[in-house]
Amino acid sequence: MLLKPILLLGTLSIGALSSISSLAATQSEYIQITNNFKQNFHSQLRKSKVPGGAFVIVEGDQVLKLSTYGKRTRGGSLNVNADTVFRLASVSKTFAGTLASMLVNEKKLSWQQPIVSYLPEFTLADKQQAKDINLGHIIGQSTGLMPNSYDNLINANVDMERIINKFSELTPMCQPGVCYSYQNVAFSFIENAIEQQSGQSYEDLLQQKIFSPLNMKTASIGYDAFDQQSNRAEPHVKTKSGFRKVTVKPNYYAVAPAAGVNASITDMSKWLIANLGENPGVLSNSVIKDVTTAGVRTTKELRRRDWRTYLDNAHYGKGWRVYEFEGRPLIYHAGWVAGYVAEVSYSPELNIGMAMLLNGESRVIAKLSSNFWRDTFKRADTLTKNSH
Repeated sequence: MLLKPILLLGTLSIGALSSISSLAATQSEYIQITNNFKQNFHSQLRKSKVPGGAFVIVEGDQVLKLSTYGKRTRGGSLNVNADTVFRLASVSKTFAGTLASMLVNEKKLSWQQPIVSYLPEFTLADKQQAKDINLGHIIGQSTGLMPNSYDNLINANVDMERIINKFSELTPMCQPGVCYSYQNVAFSFIENAIEQQSGQSYEDLLQQKIFSPLNMKTASIGYDAFDQQSNRAEPHVKTKSGFRKVTVKPNYYAVAPAAGVNASITDMSKWLIANLGENPGVLSNSVIKDVTTAGVRTTKELRRRDWRTYLDNAHYGKGWRVYEFEGRPLIYHAGWVAGYVAEVSYSPELNIGMAMLLNGESRVIAKLSSNFWRDTFKRADTLTKNSH
């Protein structure tokens, strides 16, 4: 088992973090897995010609392995390092779900509250159907609306007020809470509830309740914050002739809870550790349980190319996906936005978590993560057999 040094991760420099990582690695039963993963990560990114990336693997409150690869910009001279900031895209939803759950835990919000009480201008073709959608449906991707409603308008940089008005034309495909319907625009409505109940901006509250207490020094919300980062990874899209650098698009920052967080791989190590229950003063066990309780079933996830071999079941929690990976629970979310891909996942059973951030759109990230969990769970089975 992994022994825990008395030092707190939140107060450590990168250098100290690396030394702790070495200490933890010598004590962990999964060190060979992490070594193999590092080798595989670098070779697969090189093979796929991804400009740059980073990953971290944690166990308990320790970093087992943190590694970076490539350049912040294709053809540039600056390397990706542990503090290089990437866009998290839809991994941002894990923060929104958690922040909302914190307010529910504090009795400031209720999952049963209708969204129209915070966003009265939101309506559907049938006004009563709009009133039936509550905060739990919003954050649990079970509104019943057509999947990705009005993402096309976000892509076109249409003003948010105009997009909200467009919902009056929609008829849901099912009753709220019955079917899975992934949203970005509707998911972001949680911002209105959070801001009205807290009296603070979404950005400030996220900083106050999550980023600062977890010492996530480079984490931020929004386009301006990302633009002001000197140590940031630039976005790259795949073309027939390879990866091409593009400019950062501000459009999905308009839906901050759904896709607005920026963070480094060092920040993600702290986020994972907190979600493993190792920082209960910030992220309580009741909040963790709340956001990872399975809600609607997500059958589409079971057909994912690199995951379908291993997944027995898949649901959406509250800002997190809840997978059953060959009979074992795995908490997961992925993100994609023009020029970036991100993944974060953890096993509550093994107390191990992993995150990856890339500055090039590539499917290699899904292959890497599914294979990592296959190998990690196989190692756990071996350890169990050997202990009997």
